[in-house]
Amino acid sequence: MLVLRRGVSLKVFRKGADEACLREEAKLIMRPDDANVAGNVHGGTILKMIEEAGAIISTRHCNSQNGERCVAALARVERTDFLSPMCIGEVAHVSAGITYTSKHSVEVQVNVLSENILTGTKKLTNKATLWYVPLSLKNVDKVLEVPPVVYSRQEQEEEGRKRYEAQKLERMETKWRNGDIVQPVLNPEPNTVSYSQSSLIHLVGPSDCTLHGFVHGGVTMKLMDEVAGIVAARHCKTNIVTASVDAINFHDKIRKGCVITISGRMTFTSNKSMEIEVLVDADPVVDNSQKRYRAASAFFTYVSLSQEGKPLPVPQLVPETEDEKKRFEEGKGRYLQMKAKRQGQVEPQP
Repeated sequence: MLVLRRGVSLKVFRKGADEACLREEAKLIMRPDDANVAGNVHGGTILKMIEEAGAIISTRHCNSQNGERCVAALARVERTDFLSPMCIGEVAHVSAGITYTSKHSVEVQVNVLSENILTGTKKLTNKATLWYVPLSLKNVDKVLEVPPVVYSRQEQEEEGRKRYEAQKLERMETKWRNGDIVQPVLNPEPNTVSYSQSSLIHLVGPSDCTLHGFVHGGVTMKLMDEVAGIVAARHCKTNIVTASVDAINFHDKIRKGCVITISGRMTFTSNKSMEIEVLVDADPVVDNSQKRYRAASAFFTYVSLSQEGKPLPVPQLVPETEDEKKRFEEGKGRYLQMKAKRQGQVEPQP
């Protein structure tokens, strides 16, 4: 049994030493400090649980054979949708399974169910795909090889390879286009990008870090969600919840002792949703040889809710500069693309 958080045990299910169906499960009860003022569990709290489960199963797999010991570091989180809210007092069931391995990376699928322990009702709240790379305990810059898994069908390996190539290409493209920074503006007008943009500064301590002295991916994602939530709340001034997170890319490791700045800005609004870009920059203040660098980036989507939990219209964003207008159009493109994808998944009624 393995402790995930709060003394909750994690069960391990294994069909074979090399089989691609290694799964782990955990149960955690949601407490008031996990939720917002309306009682909805923070999206960042759920993302942190997802990452913890993924880190455990991938680290376990990467150390399943004799050889140099390692710890799995989060490289990327694919788009994940928050399918239904989770509330205080409910139990989160987190299950993780390895679905693909390349020479130097592991793909992990994580599902989250919420359970009302009074009625026994369960519902799916999240499905996420994460990518990890094994880093040597002796040399943090050394990426080790991943033990291969055996697939029950050849199609599984082929489909996994396609996903691997696609995410690898997108990670490189995202890294090159994330060079700008969020600058504060004096006396901004309501509903503008500058009015709601927000930043959080955090000193990385030992409790934030892995055995290597680098920040846990789940810690970074939780901070990113907090900043995105502040941006959304400032813009619409209502209760807000995370609806989805586009791919989160981890461009570089964040060391213990760094000062990280998590910045968020509104990029697009539809009638009932807001897209917020979140950037994480790391400043190694105790190391003069290294300059400030971009560590992670992502797009979060939020919705505005009434006190009864019903969706509310979102005030429309007013882009002012050419860059803001360009980001607005790019966000609109992502919104329409995802909307078309969802509509295509809906089966026609007989």
